[in-house]
Amino acid sequence: MVDIIERDAVDLAEAVRHRELTAQQVVAAHLQRAESLSAALGAFARLTPDSAAQAAVRIDAELDAGGQPGVLAGVPCPIKDLAAVAGVPMGAGSAALAGFVPEADDDVVGWLAEAGTISIGKTATPEFGLPCYTEPEGAAPAVTPWDTTRMAGGSSGGAAVAVATGMAPIAHASDGGGSIRIPASCCGVVGLKPSRGRVSVGRLRAPGPGLTTDGVISRSVRDTAIGLDVLCGHGIAEPYPITPPPEPFAVTARRDPGRLRIGILTTPVIAEADVHPVCLEAATHTADVLARLGHDVDLAPVPFPVQRWQDFMAIWAVGAATIPLPPQADTVLRPLTRWLRETGREVSGTTYAEALAGLQRLGVEIAEAWDALDAVLTPTLAMPPLPVGALRNDDDPAADFAAQTRFTPWTSVANLSGRPAISLPLRTAQVEGATVPIGVMFTGRFAEEGRLLSLATQLESEVGWDHPFVTAAPL
Repeated sequence: MVDIIERDAVDLAEAVRHRELTAQQVVAAHLQRAESLSAALGAFARLTPDSAAQAAVRIDAELDAGGQPGVLAGVPCPIKDLAAVAGVPMGAGSAALAGFVPEADDDVVGWLAEAGTISIGKTATPEFGLPCYTEPEGAAPAVTPWDTTRMAGGSSGGAAVAVATGMAPIAHASDGGGSIRIPASCCGVVGLKPSRGRVSVGRLRAPGPGLTTDGVISRSVRDTAIGLDVLCGHGIAEPYPITPPPEPFAVTARRDPGRLRIGILTTPVIAEADVHPVCLEAATHTADVLARLGHDVDLAPVPFPVQRWQDFMAIWAVGAATIPLPPQADTVLRPLTRWLRETGREVSGTTYAEALAGLQRLGVEIAEAWDALDAVLTPTLAMPPLPVGALRNDDDPAADFAAQTRFTPWTSVANLSGRPAISLPLRTAQVEGATVPIGVMFTGRFAEEGRLLSLATQLESEVGWDHPFVTAAPL
């Protein structure tokens, strides 16, 4: 079992295709791991062992018959509990959805299944994915396996924990303000937010202002690249059309990135925040590695003043207010969710239109500041993984939200501008006696995921990283 859970998705799929392993063996090993660890680490909202086992039987039968069930055939890939899976209860981290069972899959679920992946369950998320920590009501918080007193981040916290600990080699995730990259940093895994429009929202969900996108969390750059290949290119009449890549991302990721011009920025952008020394060191050390690899590294400008970020706040609050819930649901919502919905209801149509226009202006300002650079390097977060509950403030939701912005002063820039951004687990640090991962983030030009992936592969080869089932994590 240990050999199976330590393999990445590409390796497992190749082993299943060549019949070195069966899909049933792969699924059983990861389910056993999840069943033994999930409760303590808060990774899964629920496991689906019966449907996973049935899917594995189908994959093996198709392969035995000479079929080709997909590029990731037999690879466990759980679904974040913000995406609907037909017949599987969906709570979205909220008591308001108790008893809700979707009748149809979100399209992203189908695309992953068409690639041959097998969902072993729904990963934990905070209420409707709104905060950057995963502490759902009535369930254990998602914690980083490096130090189980500390948060896993959010909102794809359960997905990051599952991948970091070998419960799954790759997991579905989504990102509206950093929700892939934040937990990737806290848990020491790879998290890419694709460009706006790269991954379709699908037929069952409204695209809105284009802040949120689906993606994957993985332990290797090549898994992230093939995961993006699986998810992109499915849109019909997309509101945010994007030019298809000239070749698969899995191919581009293996190419030498060439000599790049990379800007480093350690000044917080969206909030005035103190940056922890270990996060600053992670970025500056990575800059030194980049210079040694032959890249041109210079300072990157702050793309806009802190006050300009308030456009995002109005859009985020309106998004929370328009979550379709019955009026009586407000009584069981978390204080932060209620506050955001109340704030969103107070936003006038004129104010919202001005916020959307401000969002577009920010995109122009970011392009003017950063388009001369191939990538901008920042710490992913301003702090190492914080203790569970350090950000949550049920008595003062506004203070809770403000604390989240100070913890994540760079991540939402990519959502505002639609740019791709990737968090890589290039450093660890000793924090209060525990070794914890410290992510660094690269934000690229719009639609240039391939460049980010090739740079990430180069750094992965040069620096490398470990995972909790390899290191002496408290499991």
